[in-house]
Amino acid sequence: MSVLRRLHVLDRVAIGLLAIGLVCVASGLLPTARAGDAMTRIAPLLAFLGTVIALAELTSRAEVFDVVAAKVARAGRGSYALLFLLCVAFASVTTVSLNLDTTAVLLTPVMLALASRVGIAAVPLAMTTVWLANTASLLLPVSNLTNLLAADRVALSSLGLAGRMWAPQLAAILVTMACLWGFYWRRGRRTAESAGGPGAVLVAEGVRRGGADRYEPPAAHRPADPVLFRVCAVACAGFLLAILVADVELWMASATAAAVAVGVFALRDRSALRWSLVPWRLLVMVPGMFLVVETVNVHGLHELLAAAVGDDGGLLGQFRAAAVGGGLSNVLNNLPVYLAGEAAVPVGNHDQLLALLIGTNAGPVITPWASLATLLWYERCVAYGVRVPVARLMGTGAVLAVTSVAASVTALAVTRQGVW
Repeated sequence: MSVLRRLHVLDRVAIGLLAIGLVCVASGLLPTARAGDAMTRIAPLLAFLGTVIALAELTSRAEVFDVVAAKVARAGRGSYALLFLLCVAFASVTTVSLNLDTTAVLLTPVMLALASRVGIAAVPLAMTTVWLANTASLLLPVSNLTNLLAADRVALSSLGLAGRMWAPQLAAILVTMACLWGFYWRRGRRTAESAGGPGAVLVAEGVRRGGADRYEPPAAHRPADPVLFRVCAVACAGFLLAILVADVELWMASATAAAVAVGVFALRDRSALRWSLVPWRLLVMVPGMFLVVETVNVHGLHELLAAAVGDDGGLLGQFRAAAVGGGLSNVLNNLPVYLAGEAAVPVGNHDQLLALLIGTNAGPVITPWASLATLLWYERCVAYGVRVPVARLMGTGAVLAVTSVAASVTALAVTRQGVW
């Protein structure tokens, strides 16, 4: 019991979820075949999680993120307003063109490293990453795994999905920008949060400047080991190119890139290779979460969702689907919720399905477990010693979830072009 008390609360949640899931299988509440199917579906996801986080850890140690952060800070030319726009654009483009999980893993360290260079707290930059990783993931199939499932269901190509979702995506980003500036970025808020750790250290002068309108652009960052820096930078670039251009599966691309990073550290800095590089918490939590949700699905979740979503393909039905998707995603997790919700939406109600997609993509910004991207982001923040107040995370996230989902569904309805 003393060992359990020393664990982080999320470690206890992860262990509890896996234990409950295994009990469900052992007791017969979840048929073995259904459990096997669930584990088969998430096996590539677990491989991606384990390798991409190791890649991020080693890339951070090689100071790649510090170099990128310094370049972004210099591009801001001392203006916090311009820096805000650059960070929003950076996070949005990364999410749209790659995917939200890549944003959470690779962009979060850049943002956290940026904080100490521009004299503000780490929390505004951390929130920019996690919010846009979710709300900017509506446009393309590659942006989110749920998009791939939805595009296949409604028979839309990448351009077809973009043509239908550009307005909801724009609405979600604009609402996110307003919430970010109001809650975290405006003058007086930029230093309201405290942070610690190697990636986000605030000095007294930085705190003083964080309350002003301008900052002093930092000098270019020079890594201590240029070889480690170059090899890890190439590994990250290769990972991004592989999933963008070569259409390589995520887990294969991340595993290859991580192997390159591990190889160069084995030659030049073996002390960095430790078991803590493996994200044990996530590798325990994700299977447990899927087993529990699959059990609930077997015992009535489908019927409950069908009743909650309804069969109205009009505007009211779209708002119902989005609200159910977003709300339940924050209770469970958006991926299994989308899978269950998709089966509950009538086959011909394409707009209602896209509204469900909006809810499960832009809505999971309240609880730390609402989306895989949020879990990955949280892991990066913990690794950097950045403390994000949970009450503030959930309170401001609730405002963003309601406003962004409402605005996006409205935009979906307004721009309906009779494509169905």
